[in-house]
Amino acid sequence: MSVALAGLVLLSAASLVVGVAELDTNVLLHSRVPRTLALVLAGSALAVSGQIMQLLTRNVFVEPSTAGTMEFATAGLLVSTLFFPGAPVVVKMCFGAVAALIGTAIFLRVLAAVPLKDMLVTPLVGMMLGGVVSAGVTFVAYRADLVQSLSSWTTGDFSAVLAGRYELLWIAGALTLLAALLADRFTVAGMGEAFTTNLGLDHRRTVMIGMGVVAVVSATVVVTVGALPFLGLVVPNIVRNTIGDNCRRAVPWVAVMGAGFVLACDLVSRLVIHPFEMPIGTVMGVVGALAFLVILLRGRR
Repeated sequence: MSVALAGLVLLSAASLVVGVAELDTNVLLHSRVPRTLALVLAGSALAVSGQIMQLLTRNVFVEPSTAGTMEFATAGLLVSTLFFPGAPVVVKMCFGAVAALIGTAIFLRVLAAVPLKDMLVTPLVGMMLGGVVSAGVTFVAYRADLVQSLSSWTTGDFSAVLAGRYELLWIAGALTLLAALLADRFTVAGMGEAFTTNLGLDHRRTVMIGMGVVAVVSATVVVTVGALPFLGLVVPNIVRNTIGDNCRRAVPWVAVMGAGFVLACDLVSRLVIHPFEMPIGTVMGVVGALAFLVILLRGRR
């Protein structure tokens, strides 16, 4: 853990000094520090959310971007923009969280009705569900002339993060701490309803708490910086292959490595076409897709 923390500190320091503008106190306090904090909070929260979803669904290929959760959160943001265009960001986040929770419940309901003979069926169901929702959201956004807003929600980008425009992510950070406190419950719930009930734990309530954490984190990240694909898939699987499935032991590792992964991808996005910058969602999509294929092939073997 000390090595992982040291790596996180080095990546954070690099994030503070890399950029086009000349570094001074004003740039540091109003741009670089908020951006680095946003990267750490979003990365750790989404990575832990992926771990929770994988435990509760008992499938290592599930995370918010492969379960339709991100797409439903985007749909909630679109609804709030259509009917309450002047609403504060917190209200939009609430719409996104409710929609994400509904979408996750639909995903779990579909899984309960589909015979799962292969682990790959679960993420395929989630991707198909997310694709249908995404298509509908894109159509509505096009008719309402909100395609630009939709693009900002579906593509992760930290370039616009400034002081006063990222603070909602502290909610995601607080929920990450809550997940760490409830780690043992999530570990037990991941062993099945019968086993959980025999130990005197309410399985349904635990699953609802876990999915509620995932929904709020997803909505908070989407409304603040956009979607970050594959983060909750790659990091928990790397940690699982290293230290095992115990949630309490793995949560700190997942949080630190998730933050480090996002910081590293952000540095790549800022340097690859310097002095310009590409969206971090593009970099994470490429890296995450390659990592997903590696995990998939290893699982097949």
